[in-house]
Amino acid sequence: MTNDSVSGMIQFSSPWSFDDMVKRIAAAFSAKKIKLFDRIDQSAEAAAVGLTLRPTTLLIFGDPTKGTPLMEAYPTLAIDLPLKALIWEVEPAKVSVGLTSPEFLQNRHGLPSAPFTEVVRLFNALLNAAP
Repeated sequence: MTNDSVSGMIQFSSPWSFDDMVKRIAAAFSAKKIKLFDRIDQSAEAAAVGLTLRPTTLLIFGDPTKGTPLMEAYPTLAIDLPLKALIWEVEPAKVSVGLTSPEFLQNRHGLPSAPFTEVVRLFNALLNAAP
């Protein structure tokens, strides 16, 4: 896991293929009762207009019981919610997963503490599990 404080992105390397990684994340969300609001296949959208893009999917997810009170207290946080996970194929057999860091959200919106740290723990556990 790398954490770029400038961009606010946490990046993980996946031990699984692109398709398997997307499926595993969706299954982990389901198991934890995290709502998957949308799945955007950005490579399919590119293909629809005659362009090519490496396999790239954006998952939009969250838990309204946790996000809503924070948005009520810190309205600008709504620009970053629901949370997003970006999965992309860096090269064949090399897949990365990116998230916005909780510390970035804390600093950007003036929150007293970093929100959604449990999401980073979930991705850490998922991506460090033996394939």
